[in-house]
Amino acid sequence: MIQLSNLIDASIQTNQIEDIPLTAVIDTALCVGAGGSSGSQADKPLLKTANGRLVIPASQLKGRLRHECEKLTRALHFPTCESPVAQTMCPQIGLTDSAFSRDAYDVGKSFADGRKQHHCLICQMFGNPALPARIQFSDLVCVEPPENTPEVLRPGVTINRRRRTAEEKKLYFLETSPANAQLRFTGSITLEPGSPNFTKLLLIAGLKHIHALGGSKSTGLGWLHWDSPLFNHPIEQTAWDSLQQPASDAAPSATEEAS
Repeated sequence: MIQLSNLIDASIQTNQIEDIPLTAVIDTALCVGAGGSSGSQADKPLLKTANGRLVIPASQLKGRLRHECEKLTRALHFPTCESPVAQTMCPQIGLTDSAFSRDAYDVGKSFADGRKQHHCLICQMFGNPALPARIQFSDLVCVEPPENTPEVLRPGVTINRRRRTAEEKKLYFLETSPANAQLRFTGSITLEPGSPNFTKLLLIAGLKHIHALGGSKSTGLGWLHWDSPLFNHPIEQTAWDSLQQPASDAAPSATEEAS
């Protein structure tokens, strides 16, 4: 039998795809609701896998992390599209906004009429309707077996924001994980071939800006901290250089604006 893996250099395989372990350690109770679930007395039960383990979906982690990375690139004065509406995302926004027509946003793709497509730094990482993502996320699954994470019901009441009083007959129950149990949710981030050299740098910075996930964060639910070898990964100088604005592209200084 021919083994294709033997025909490809192992070092090349290693450089193609990189899986980075990621663990979320929940410091309080977690409330990641599952709409339409049944079998619980809660109005908003927890999201679980088929075998009953608690889970933080990859879509929630990716969406939150993209939002944080977008804030970082905007703070660095890089033009960044407005997700998740396709009409305000790359490459469409580049057709009307000349700020996106820069060399760093040229990924070698063109429209059907031959015009170049331009994709911001975030789209180069997370993708858009015209560009595949270079990073993939797995669900974060709790390592504790279901018998160690019993159902915890937390009561709440709907508040009328105008009258600042509780609404009548609006009592509800949230299902949460056990409080202060330091539950660990493990998963991974996969970097695909062709990932920009600044990917790890933005991922590290974005993760450090995420202090809570799930619902009811303002009431103390879902607060967490991260554990991953990604935070100890050395960042190459070329990655830092990629996030340095060229002199011609940098935002005008306060003196220039005043003049």
